[in-house]
Amino acid sequence: MRRYDCTIDGTDREPVGDRNGHVIVSLQYTCRVADGLLRDAGITAISVSEWDSEKGTYLASLDVHRSLGGYAVGQLLEGEGSSVMEDNRAAGIAASGKTVFKFASGSLAALSGKTVKFTTKPVGSRRFEMEFTGWPEDAQRK
Repeated sequence: MRRYDCTIDGTDREPVGDRNGHVIVSLQYTCRVADGLLRDAGITAISVSEWDSEKGTYLASLDVHRSLGGYAVGQLLEGEGSSVMEDNRAAGIAASGKTVFKFASGSLAALSGKTVKFTTKPVGSRRFEMEFTGWPEDAQRK
């Protein structure tokens, strides 16, 4: 498992116009490894999702992973999300899905062609935590 602390850098919501609550959301975010030896590793990403009120389907996402001596590019295979409410207010999004690594080199080369699962949960204003499971051990250690 690999866990990241993420910050939302920008977001855009566009109503589709065919019914209330139907929107397309684009989100730009950056992440850093939460703890451990790979603290300097990070992600820069953009994600696009379709929402029907409180439920969302991820349409596309591209994430660039960097670590000391390594580089990898992940592409969304599938994903879905739902709004998380706290004290009758929207606290953020919980999501899950799968990503495939289309390119990987250096210390992240073990990711090349691999599929990993991800989950997210909100942890504060414009912040969320993302966890990957199925991360190859070779890419974890380097």
